Formats: sequence, C-alpha cells, structure tokens
Amino acid sequence: MTVLIGAAFFGYLFAFIAGLCRMSSNMFLRKFTGFYVEIFRGTSLIVQLFWLYYAIPMLFGIELGSNWWAGVIAISLNYGAYMSEIVRGSILAVTKGQSEAATALNMSRYQRMRFVILPQAIRMMLPEFGNYSIQMLKATSLVSLIGMEDILYHGNIIRSTNLSQAPTVYLLVLVFYFILALPLIFLTRKMESFSKKGVASG
Repeated sequence: MTVLIGAAFFGYLFAFIAGLCRMSSNMFLRKFTGFYVEIFRGTSLIVQLFWLYYAIPMLFGIELGSNWWAGVIAISLNYGAYMSEIVRGSILAVTKGQSEAATALNMSRYQRMRFVILPQAIRMMLPEFGNYSIQMLKATSLVSLIGMEDILYHGNIIRSTNLSQAPTVYLLVLVFYFILALPLIFLTRKMESFSKKGVASG
C-alpha cells in the first residue's frame, strides 16, 4: 500500500509538471517532456522497473537505495507520462473565453492559470485521475518481481510450497486486490459526479 501512496504522489506530480511543460513556450521544455512522455508510454512498465532496479545501478553505479524506491519511481514515471496528457488535454479544454475574460481583468499569465484555468481543468481531470489510481494499485503487484513483499509475493511463496493450492491462492490474491480497490472505485465515482457539475463556459 505504501508503494501505491508513493507512486500516486509522484505520479500526479510528474503529470502536472510534464503536462504544463508540454504547453510551455520554451521549445526545449516541450521537446524534453515530449520525449519523456513518448518513451514511458511506449515501453513496458516491467522493463522500466527492471531498468531502474537492475540495469541503471550496473551501468551507471546509481543506487536507488531500495526496491521500494525502484517500484515507486518506475510506476510514477510510467503513469505520470499517461496522466500528463490528461493534464494537457483538460487545460486545453477550458474555453478560450475564460482566458480572454481573465486577460481583460489584467491578470498575468500565472494568475490566469492559477485562478481561472487550473480550477476548471482539475475538475475535468478528477475522474481520469481516479481511474489511473486504480491502475496504479494493480501495477503495484509488479514490485514482487524485484523482491518486494507485497500480496502477490506472499501468494507466490504459498503457491510454491503447495502447487495444488495455486488456483485458491491466486483467487485470494484477486479478492485482496479487489478489496483494496473498492475505496478507490467509490472515490472515482464521487469524482465523476463532482465533475459532471461542469465548468464555466465561455
């Protein structure tokens, strides 16, 4: 569960940074974040996880400190890339009239973004962010591949000692993950209801 909390925090952070940078007037920022998004969306999360945990320390001598950090960083970078497009799309979906009205009120670009555009865009982001939170929860099962003791890790240990119990063990693992996902499913539905209240139109 701590992997989910860490991955969600950094994933949302990366999503906002990359989403905003992709709309920057600075070409270097746009290209760099575009490269990050395409790399992490276009490659497998498992491969990214192995690269962070096995390959990078061997090639560059950079140690992440623990398999927890490797799991958190891999999941957050991967889903942050996907969610950055939600951030960018939601900001672009706010009608131009809102920005024009803020400009007429002599607001700076920063003020327009902070007080007018982002509050409306965030409301539109919420349902998709909720869905990706559920996806991140399911992705945490992959950390068992780098030796972290999560639900699937313990399930594999039990299964290895008694192969005949494999169907029962993996059924229980499915049930455990579903139970953990229930609060997120409930929260996502609440966020969908909230977002349906709409945003101000131009």
